[in-house]
Amino acid sequence: MLVDVKVPVLSESVAEATLISWHKKVGDYVDRAENLIDIETDKVVLELPAPNAGVLSKILKQDGATVTSGEVIAMIETEATATVAATVKSNDQQAATAEKQSVVVTGKGTQNAGIEESDQVIPMLMPAARKLAEENNLKTTETSAIKGTGLGGRITKEDVQMYMANKSSTISKVEPQPDVAVTSTTDKRIERRVAMSRLRQRIAERLVQSQSTAAILTTFNEVNMQAIIDLRMRYKTEFEKEHGIKLGFMSFFVKAVIAALKKYPIVNASVEGNEIVYHDYYDIGIAVGSPRGLVVPVIRDADRLTLAEIELQIADFAKRAQDGKLTIEELSGGTFSITNGGVFGSMLSTPIINPPQSAILGIHATKERPVVENGQIVIRPMNYLALSYDHRIIDGREAVLSLVAMKEALEYPMSPLLEK
Repeated sequence: MLVDVKVPVLSESVAEATLISWHKKVGDYVDRAENLIDIETDKVVLELPAPNAGVLSKILKQDGATVTSGEVIAMIETEATATVAATVKSNDQQAATAEKQSVVVTGKGTQNAGIEESDQVIPMLMPAARKLAEENNLKTTETSAIKGTGLGGRITKEDVQMYMANKSSTISKVEPQPDVAVTSTTDKRIERRVAMSRLRQRIAERLVQSQSTAAILTTFNEVNMQAIIDLRMRYKTEFEKEHGIKLGFMSFFVKAVIAALKKYPIVNASVEGNEIVYHDYYDIGIAVGSPRGLVVPVIRDADRLTLAEIELQIADFAKRAQDGKLTIEELSGGTFSITNGGVFGSMLSTPIINPPQSAILGIHATKERPVVENGQIVIRPMNYLALSYDHRIIDGREAVLSLVAMKEALEYPMSPLLEK
């Protein structure tokens, strides 16, 4: 029986998606729930599991195709399951045996020749990965060094491409020995064209939208981080022991933002047509870097969370952003955002508003700087804050005062152990 493989239902805010890379080819056997292909939206990368076990009989949409919710992109023949499964298992065993023998042969005459090959782990290469490795004459020792990111640790085509790119980069950085003559094979200046990912296209689109539709202005202030640094040093052991996570800086910034938004609700508002929408809740977006680009997962009802709960959510977001596991819902909405360029060493910047929000806080690197206190020059750990805001609805007074409120909340923080 033929079973359709359909694009999963996308959220209302996502109209279409792009097929990144098929992990199977026509004629391959697939297990139920095995990932067939990665699908990229403008927010996340989704895995598409096989709806049934069987043979992939047709692929209707190739890599790079644009698809919509519910669209049929492939077909699986389920009646061939038993026969093909036995054949695949036999072929896998034969391939594993041949691979093992290859390792034993190439290992002769080396220092490792006495090691039992059964103790060595032979990685499973996906068909496309194996073909690419063969085309580039990669040795077994090289493929064994590749870390697989596919299902069950399988090595994908992208893993091989990444390995080869890193290998080329390493070779290009090696300086020639003085006694070796190096001849340039070409004087051509090379250019490479790479298509933008759907996420990068969406980021570009939203940034241009923000710049062209909002009257963005930025106000700055500085904050003495000494009180928070002292609190973290004093309570770090107890905090981590009680909550299972380190007490970071971001939770204090989130708390400071919420304190300011409660005093100046207009900074937490947004524009819809000729109306101002006031949000009496606090969904704070936290900008997180990922291999695919910058994403902004949202902490819902952040005002109801403790410092520990905020730290746990941020850590979870950061990990899943690296793994590409954030959901569309987690990346949608938000009433205010925070971006931390300080982790990359930024001293000062003007962050761009994440529409339809009306303001964003930029945090920068904390550095020891000379400041004047009571007529004396002293050294303090200072951080420059930047608040970008939409001047269409937020006046300079509210913007400046809300940033001052954040500064005060950071310079006079509450003990983390007093929270319930």
